[in-house]
Amino acid sequence: MPQRLTDLPPLAALSAPLLSWSDTSPHSDDFDDVYFSREGGLEETEHVFLNTNRLPERFAAWENTRAFVIGETGFGTGLNMLCAWACFEQHAAAGARLHFLSTEKYPLDQVSLERALRAWPSLAGYSQRLCEQWPSPVSGVHRLHLSDRVTLDLHYGDTTERLALLDGQVDAWFLDGFAPSKNPQMWQPELFEAMAARSRPGSTFATFTCAGIVKRGLKAAGFSWKKVPGCGRKREILAGMIDTPPTDKRREAAPWFTPPAPLPTQKVAVIGAGIAGCSVAAALAKRGVNVTVIERETPGAGGSGNRQGALYVKLAADTNHQSRFYLSGLLYSQRWLNQLKVPTLWQPCGVVQLATNAKETKRQQRFSEQHALPESVVSPLTQGLSEKAGVAIEAEHALFYPHAGWVRPKALCEHLLQTPNITLRQGDVTSLTRENDRWQLALADGNTISADQVVIASAHYANTYAQTASLPLQQVRGQVSEVRLPAGVKGPERVVCAGGYVSPAIEGVLTFGASFVPNNASTDVTDTDHQRNIDELRQTLPALVAELESAGTHLTPQALEGRAAVRAASPDKTPYAGPVPNASAWQTAYAVLAKDASRVPNAPGEHYPGLWISTAHGSRGLSSAPLCAELIASRLLDDPMPLEAQLVDHLHPGRRIISAIIRGQ
Repeated sequence: MPQRLTDLPPLAALSAPLLSWSDTSPHSDDFDDVYFSREGGLEETEHVFLNTNRLPERFAAWENTRAFVIGETGFGTGLNMLCAWACFEQHAAAGARLHFLSTEKYPLDQVSLERALRAWPSLAGYSQRLCEQWPSPVSGVHRLHLSDRVTLDLHYGDTTERLALLDGQVDAWFLDGFAPSKNPQMWQPELFEAMAARSRPGSTFATFTCAGIVKRGLKAAGFSWKKVPGCGRKREILAGMIDTPPTDKRREAAPWFTPPAPLPTQKVAVIGAGIAGCSVAAALAKRGVNVTVIERETPGAGGSGNRQGALYVKLAADTNHQSRFYLSGLLYSQRWLNQLKVPTLWQPCGVVQLATNAKETKRQQRFSEQHALPESVVSPLTQGLSEKAGVAIEAEHALFYPHAGWVRPKALCEHLLQTPNITLRQGDVTSLTRENDRWQLALADGNTISADQVVIASAHYANTYAQTASLPLQQVRGQVSEVRLPAGVKGPERVVCAGGYVSPAIEGVLTFGASFVPNNASTDVTDTDHQRNIDELRQTLPALVAELESAGTHLTPQALEGRAAVRAASPDKTPYAGPVPNASAWQTAYAVLAKDASRVPNAPGEHYPGLWISTAHGSRGLSSAPLCAELIASRLLDDPMPLEAQLVDHLHPGRRIISAIIRGQ
């Protein structure tokens, strides 16, 4: 049978390490070892990891459009990463990028991290940016943008397990972590095999230890090694490289998801200026790519055009790939929005997700029992709901997301389009053709735009091109309602959601909704949808409705303002994010699956060269589109992916083609 991707481990909160301290120097009580030498930590990192991997000269000579990738086993306090960052800033050319990925099973809490890093005042500027974005201890991949040129992926969980899930390749390894005698569970043959499989040809490594288990494991995995002079108390250390990494066999069970080969990326065209299009344009532009965004109306004209939108998700009690993706998307969006440093664009006021009936209460209770995620991510509420929300609540159970909140979608789109390297052009793209290794985008006005690669991010219009016609999309009408609050009525202090959502008022206007009408493409504001929103508000926050009415504001459709737009959804309610498959080629290549799904042809999936898509974000685009933008930008530029390989595949636009073949459709 073909080798399958390793199953995703259970979603979990990770335990903080047990520490004892000597001033700012932490000692691991779990492993009876120090995180760094207080006397010579900087010198050791510079000698062992930077110089032994020849990073100063490799950074200076780096001319690739992709990032230089460093992989590390055991993030610890982040000292190695900070030193590599400083070295990169000192030696690399202005257009170069650094991507640092590191595993960590026992992440420090933020207070401990800040305390430990105070030991290195020369790195204070770098440390501050790391601590500002320090993620909650949830298993998975956490992408941090430390600067426009430096990205950090923290892979929380067991090191070997996380490397098996990694979708990306490494140029230099920092083989760190507590000594083999202290942490034998990590230094196993599977670790070195995973490193080899995730290495690029010529990838180097360096490590403090010269233990026999390490030398044997590296050699068996294909690495050559040699002893080199050490530093401080270490007389010798190990260094080496791998000339020819082994073939990655993870794709044998699903060759159709094999990513296309990288192509030139000097100019990329993005169709659509909603959240999906603007976020992918910004992700590419910050990597130095020239981007032209083509919009048929105005930025945020469609589903991204509301005055106010809620940033929240509804996670499944029994975790599945979709729920895992949306949790990653929520956590990423929160960090991403904070890093924009424009307070008027969003407020992380928190979200109270109410259980308004017994079924939902039971579901929320099961979710909390099964996952026990950190309170910094989500926690159950059974008391003080009214105080937490800032408005009277009759429900007795809720989930509270403390760092979620509300966003101004249209203003966010406009802000993202101000990113250097982005040009906005109004127009309606009617067709796409590939000529002489470039895409030609024909506009309705007769003009043509030429680009190396194209990203389609035009919501329910995304499958109107010949290349995307096979992607099923459902049109979903949504209407929000607005009412001006009378004097003395404040409304909620946090986003409150149940069947719909109610946001804290901005500029004296309360926004609530949104209606959900499948297979309807009308954008007319209707009394029917206003009434639906009123009914939902009355069920969710009856005391607020009573307060409004007692203050003279009677909620009738005629008394409300509003806006309607059409969102796009996929049949399985997961976005499409990735390369566009050649549907007819897939149907031919994989036709045998209709007779026997275990007979997997040994042929990678054929994709339209340089054609990508980000759509079907439905009503959760604020949580899904920014992370999907990172996924596309990373794949397009051959950088490591911001999600586990299984979740990247889960988002692949070709998944529906394969499932239809297997079902005989």
